Amino acid sequence: MRRIALLLVLVLSACEVTAPPPATVPAPQSSALPPNTRVAAKNFDAVSQAVGAQARAECKRRTSGGNCDFRILIDPDKRAPANAYQTLDKQGRPVIVFTQSMIASTRNGDELAFVMGHEAAHHIRGHIARQSQNAAVGAIVFGQLAGLTGGNAAAIDAAQQLGAVVGARSYSKEFELEADQLGTIITYNAGYNPLVGVLFFDRVPDPGNRFLGSHPPNAQRVQAVNQTARQLGLIR
Repeated sequence: MRRIALLLVLVLSACEVTAPPPATVPAPQSSALPPNTRVAAKNFDAVSQAVGAQARAECKRRTSGGNCDFRILIDPDKRAPANAYQTLDKQGRPVIVFTQSMIASTRNGDELAFVMGHEAAHHIRGHIARQSQNAAVGAIVFGQLAGLTGGNAAAIDAAQQLGAVVGARSYSKEFELEADQLGTIITYNAGYNPLVGVLFFDRVPDPGNRFLGSHPPNAQRVQAVNQTARQLGLIR
């Protein structure tokens, strides 16, 4: 089961809802960033303050007794690929981490706010716990099936690992759409335009609708944002 626990961490860290250790690394000073990232980092500070405040307010409104004390950090690794993810530190405090290349890839504060709001929404919706539970259930079910069909210890272990992957991915697309919906609200309440922010998807490769894919098609995500924006009165 120790191998299964490790696998669950690896499964969860394969997408934006993840629990890796880098969350404890402090953000670097803006002067330490590359020149092409420095301007974006200044924008990052303003956006993170606005989005962080709204994320905390939304978290307190939608959860009971949950940790809503968000930290928003910049990954000090200059070579890290473009990525943003939500994790938890050792105290269970929600942390949102942006790589420097991710910050530089955004074209305006609206895009940065939208991505940030999306990651905050993962925590508010409890996606790490829900995904971990799904993975654990998948591991148990697949392991039991392997045992019932006469599998040996190695076969059962392999089935558990496969079940963890399948379980973790079963609702990951739904989680992403939930985060897009709530992230739209957080972005709007923070004073940014989610309809401009969602244009970030125009530059992201479309994952399509793959079986057990971690993310839904870009068009489906844009539709979720537009529907929420319409409810907010941004679209008539």
